Amino acid sequence: MDQRSRVLSLRDVASQINSGGDLQAVLQQLIAAACRHADWALGSIMSIDAAHGYAYVIVRYDPTLIERQLPDKWELATSPSLIALQRNEPVYIPDARQSAEFPGYRAEAFDRDYRTVLVLPMNCKDAEGRPMVLSVIARQITEVSEDDLAFLGTIIHLGAIAVEREHRLEAEKRSAQRLERALKAHTSLLEHVLSDGSVAPLSAMVGMMLPNPTVVIDFTANQVIAGRPPNALYDETSWPEAASTTLARPLMKAARDAIEHGTTNAANLFLDDGTQRFRISARIEELMVDNQLVGALIIFPTAREFSDLDLLMLDSAKFALSVQMMRSFIRFRFETRTQTELFFEIVEARWRDAGDIAQRAQRLGLSFAIPQQMIVVDFPDKTKAFGGASVDVEHTLTRIMQQASVQANLIAIDGGVVCLMPYDTSKRQERTAKLTRRIAEELGRYFGEAPVVVSGNRCDALPDYSAAWERCGRMIRIGRSFGLTGAISAQDFGPLPMLVAASEAGDVRSFVQESVGAIAEHDRENGTPYMETLSTYLQEGCRSQACADTMGLHVTTLRYRLSRIQELFGVDVETPEKRFAVELAIRLHGVIDNRSTAQR
Repeated sequence: MDQRSRVLSLRDVASQINSGGDLQAVLQQLIAAACRHADWALGSIMSIDAAHGYAYVIVRYDPTLIERQLPDKWELATSPSLIALQRNEPVYIPDARQSAEFPGYRAEAFDRDYRTVLVLPMNCKDAEGRPMVLSVIARQITEVSEDDLAFLGTIIHLGAIAVEREHRLEAEKRSAQRLERALKAHTSLLEHVLSDGSVAPLSAMVGMMLPNPTVVIDFTANQVIAGRPPNALYDETSWPEAASTTLARPLMKAARDAIEHGTTNAANLFLDDGTQRFRISARIEELMVDNQLVGALIIFPTAREFSDLDLLMLDSAKFALSVQMMRSFIRFRFETRTQTELFFEIVEARWRDAGDIAQRAQRLGLSFAIPQQMIVVDFPDKTKAFGGASVDVEHTLTRIMQQASVQANLIAIDGGVVCLMPYDTSKRQERTAKLTRRIAEELGRYFGEAPVVVSGNRCDALPDYSAAWERCGRMIRIGRSFGLTGAISAQDFGPLPMLVAASEAGDVRSFVQESVGAIAEHDRENGTPYMETLSTYLQEGCRSQACADTMGLHVTTLRYRLSRIQELFGVDVETPEKRFAVELAIRLHGVIDNRSTAQR
């Protein structure tokens, strides 16, 4: 074939290759053009699976083929295809019938009546990403010149361009299909939200949209909804059940901790369902409404990375879930706010008409017509700084009250919650004491730090609530000042701390300072034991020998100290009234000093 004919042939080859409709058609046109225009009788295109050791026939060209079954898979050990790829150059077999290096070709050469074989690398890949080779066959022994190789190489290059074009078109088609599915999914999510559906079916839709296993946590309803299992420890049935029961609390706590500490992109979850412990990494997406955390989306990793389209679908899922949870959150916040406003109007004694209070309370599901008492929960400082905790704490407290068969109303306050319940008429308040301990334990596990829980006095009428509220607040302040947490009561302190908290702080401190403040200051500056000596002397009823024995001193030493105290500070304990004043000042000083130390 002369130069002009070959150029015209290449034009014809390009036209034939471009006439294909898909990758299979393009390859079929390519092998047909290579055989016809380069004068080869037979040909095929094969993909090479080096990992498994086989070459697979993709398309064949054989115009004289009699209908019969031909092998579509060759062992690479008996094929020149792998050599052509590894060397990136043609492999020429002048006479396949005489070739000892490739016995597979020798057997088939007799069977299908051919002699010369030429295998060329194609520098492109099939739909599965495997490299391909083109093989052409002549029935007679055929010499192959450099011009022949160049001509075939040009045909193959044109084919490789067409193959890459088909790959791009296929990738664009898949991308368009995925985008269409994403838009449909986005539309379905919004339709579900606008139809006022629930979180559970919406979570199932999100699980089907995203390529990864997911868990949706709804803090507004205190529930966990799981999709596909994240590992082999669970199946499709056991994982959702475990996630919503035994693993619900650890999952919720892990989500909160990761969001609080800013480790949402690579959070490590340590989970224990009672039968097995395991660690699993996850990505946690926070779901926020009005700067309040209402939920979280936990995404477990897979081998496949998130694409830009996956991130788009993730944003749609987060938006839909947030909007769905927003309804519950707004409803909860509205009810909570109106109840809270009414409660503070009562405890701050700002109400004027008891009948109006009763009607408003009835509309909000509250009642002040029966004897009640309040349990006040003061959250840990860390929880107070982390907004939104009261949303799901309300559900936890409701469950505790239901299990105790107590009809209680929960009222959210700043940094805590108030439980209004019927008054416990038992002599020792056994039910109330048990409830406060249970609340402290449950919320302590939930927060990772125990709150302060106190119970108030009996409230028969509206004016009683103000005094009960003040008493509860006083007990909380005293507990915090002494470093106490959990369920506490007045018996945990003794009378003096209550006296300090009940009295005006300035008046108490002035009395203590005027009575024994100089002694305490002298002891701090000079290391003297005058306060201890005076306290022990009063405790022993002002008996010198008994005091000396208690302190391990000689009575003469004791009398010297007492005389120095009289001389330096003018303290007189000769009369019962003066002894009582000094002893009270010493005890109050101890309370105030301990309280200041705890606050520091």
